[in-house]
Amino acid sequence: QVQLVESGGGLVQAGDSLRLSCAASGRTYSNIVMGWFRQAPGKEREFVAAISRTGLTIYYSDSVKGRFTMSRDNAKKTVYLQMNSLKPEDTAAYYCAAAAGPYVPRRGDEYAQWGQGTQVTVSS
Repeated sequence: QVQLVESGGGLVQAGDSLRLSCAASGRTYSNIVMGWFRQAPGKEREFVAAISRTGLTIYYSDSVKGRFTMSRDNAKKTVYLQMNSLKPEDTAAYYCAAAAGPYVPRRGDEYAQWGQGTQVTVSS
């Protein structure tokens, strides 16, 4: 199993940037697919981005495409979510998640392990 810990959230203004990190523990980190999801109060969990084991395949939701960039550093067992041009509607708790792969899922129920989440709040 992999344990996941997110960090990097905070309170920013519209147009600002943040970088989220998700540190993983476990020997099989490099063999797993990673995803980012978010959930705003009163809303369903939403797919944000996902990255393949090698980092060569990355998917984004339409709502963040062009503004967010997901990456991974397998040597550091860490994935990142660089968020630029943040909008108030990006306000949510952000979660990273792990799946066995190699298929890169975009549905939350296809991910087995989840972090505790980090809050991102964007003021207008």
